[in-house]
Amino acid sequence: MNRSVFFISDGTGITAETLGHSLLAQFGCVTFEQYTLPYVDSFERAQQAVKKINEVATEDGCKPIIIDTIVNKEIRQVIANANGCMFDVFETFVGKLEAELGVKPANQVGKHTVDTLAYKTRIDAVHFALDNDDGARTRQYDSADIILIGVSRSGKTPTCIYLAMQFGIRAANYPLTEDDLDGECLPKALKEHKNKLFGLMIDAERLTAIRNERKANSRYASPQQCQQELRAIESIYRNENIKYLNVSEMSVEEIATRIIHLAGLKRRIN
Repeated sequence: MNRSVFFISDGTGITAETLGHSLLAQFGCVTFEQYTLPYVDSFERAQQAVKKINEVATEDGCKPIIIDTIVNKEIRQVIANANGCMFDVFETFVGKLEAELGVKPANQVGKHTVDTLAYKTRIDAVHFALDNDDGARTRQYDSADIILIGVSRSGKTPTCIYLAMQFGIRAANYPLTEDDLDGECLPKALKEHKNKLFGLMIDAERLTAIRNERKANSRYASPQQCQQELRAIESIYRNENIKYLNVSEMSVEEIATRIIHLAGLKRRIN
């Protein structure tokens, strides 16, 4: 089954997308064609959005799903006239909160509290992750909150960046090479920080597919090489008593959240 979905906002659209993705993930049997319409903050732009929604409805032969986070009631009403099935975040949640709290909402577009300390923490963590990618600067590991290890292309870099961006966690990563794996031992630079290590595992079939996207038909991407490396690294994890996680079927968001829980990490920002 295929359906179209519109994320509409008077701001960046990130909130509408985040909430929408969480809801739509419950319906894995449906393939969603996604459209994001940010900065719909005027009647003209709202009318343009309605035109686009109606065009898609005609093409699809069914109503698109609409998930919006528009503050202005009049602009929301314009969108509500589109030929779609609308889920209004403000109508659903803000009204109920207003009744419970007994306080009128500010109704300001893009209303956020600016936390300069959290912003600086996030930026510093991102810089740390980039500076310590792929074992680049092991001398900075004293400052790391966590050090992800794993074979090449197992998802270490995107997970580190997400941990930094979302939670302000200073995450480094180190790929274990063939030499490390042949000896089934940790490099010296990692042994000194063993308490910060967390391993990533991935199924051989998945790893082969990912590596083939980078170096097709190479020894590096062969099923035999992938299986050999994964057997060796799992042995290291077990022998060294390093916590690890199979990330084969996980999104980067889920990987990061599970690592925080399993490693007992403290989020630097919320």
